[in-house]
Amino acid sequence: MGLILWLIIGGLAGWIAGNIMRGGGFGIFGNVGVGIVGAVLGGLLFRLLGLHAGGFIGSLVTATVGAVLLLWIVSKVRQA
Repeated sequence: MGLILWLIIGGLAGWIAGNIMRGGGFGIFGNVGVGIVGAVLGGLLFRLLGLHAGGFIGSLVTATVGAVLLLWIVSKVRQA
């Protein structure tokens, strides 16, 4: 059950981040990938800042923040 929830959170976070940063998502697999990598990045960032977000909503916020950061980094690399 944990893997399924992780994929759902990843997909939602990737979709939300895609809408925030570019106005659209990357398809189901792209959204899940961006959301999962973003969740790891967001978790590291929150831990460095001493923040803790628990539960489904907290995990979604953490993953979304990380996914937005990831998309911002990717856009800067593409511009260079």
